[in-house]
Amino acid sequence: MRFLNRSDAGRQLAHKLGAFAHRSDVVVLALPRGGVPVAAEVARELNAPLDVFLVRKLGVPGYSELAMGAIASGDVRVLSDDLIDQLGIPRSAVEQVAMREQLELDRRDRLYRGGRQLPELRDKTVILVDDGLATGATMEAAILALRQYQPARVIVAAPVGAVETCRRLKELADDVICAMTPEPFQAVGLWYERFDQTSDEEVIALVRQGRTTPVSIPQ
Repeated sequence: MRFLNRSDAGRQLAHKLGAFAHRSDVVVLALPRGGVPVAAEVARELNAPLDVFLVRKLGVPGYSELAMGAIASGDVRVLSDDLIDQLGIPRSAVEQVAMREQLELDRRDRLYRGGRQLPELRDKTVILVDDGLATGATMEAAILALRQYQPARVIVAAPVGAVETCRRLKELADDVICAMTPEPFQAVGLWYERFDQTSDEEVIALVRQGRTTPVSIPQ
């Protein structure tokens, strides 16, 4: 089974999230860019507000897939001090990576959100959505950063995910909901008929629409 596209994947994922529909305490946050079309459908089906959660993983120098922390919207910084000390990473190197990723986060913030503040997340049930969970490194960083806003619950949701990744993320999130967990997993894109890159323009349009009204995505 494969999803037709991210919109189809979002609709199917929404069926797994029915318990969160029509609740005033629910906020849907998408990880740009690929997670936004998926989250737009989820938000529409749940009748919940949609926004993006801008997060940049801080990769270990020379091993960028290994996260030593994350930065996120609202000047949030989460560092894995034990890992940094274990690997002997100089603080100057940490700061260099953080500065580079902050520039990209600021660029996306201006582009996607126009500097607008995040919605109120304290005591909310936040559904974090991406288009798939392979290694889960970015989602892991997002969860850690999101906790700084003190939500009541953090629910990770994706149309497809690797079994081991979903299991690991359940140790950080309050729940992890995937429409499919195929084995072998291999790559997110293999489970979509169409897996085109999501454009900045599409992100901007969907987020603007989803903040205030039910989202409708043209097919």
